[in-house]
Amino acid sequence: MIKELLIILISSSLVSNVVLSQFLGLCPFLGVSKKTETAAGMGTAVIFVITLASAVAGLIYKFILVPFDLTYLQTIVFILVIAALVQFVEMFLKKFMKALYQALGVYLPLITTNCAVLGVALTNVQKNYGILAGIVNGFATAVGFTISIVILAGIREKMEYNDIPESFKGMPIVLVSAGLMAIAFCGFSGLL
Repeated sequence: MIKELLIILISSSLVSNVVLSQFLGLCPFLGVSKKTETAAGMGTAVIFVITLASAVAGLIYKFILVPFDLTYLQTIVFILVIAALVQFVEMFLKKFMKALYQALGVYLPLITTNCAVLGVALTNVQKNYGILAGIVNGFATAVGFTISIVILAGIREKMEYNDIPESFKGMPIVLVSAGLMAIAFCGFSGLL
């Protein structure tokens, strides 16, 4: 059991990185990765939301949707769970961490529509993960998202001081950097 959970942890965070391998969650990945502090804050919020969403969605799926033969409603139910959790995170940050709330701006509510969050809930169902394995998968996926966004933010901070050709300034060089990161993360495929 521990070995399986460890494999899920490594696979979801590094080998099948949600951003760099599956290309889910690109909007906040590209939009919030200008500063390392903001990227880390977004990563923390995503870890909280995806982990809790995995737990709640797993419980609802196992104890409500499957017994009552309502599995066809899974996508709608998962979206509602995610939206409620994001609202909770948004209220918490607005009250207790105003600077981070303002730095995240429009990208915080976008966690609701972040396909990575929904993708994890659906992956847990598709791979028939139990509740614990689903929570580990959600946590590991969110950690992988956080690793990716913080690395890209660090690269973008360093690029501010470099002499970049005019045609590559702005988003083009960010996309090239993200592509190179994706290629680098392919190296983790040999782990499993």
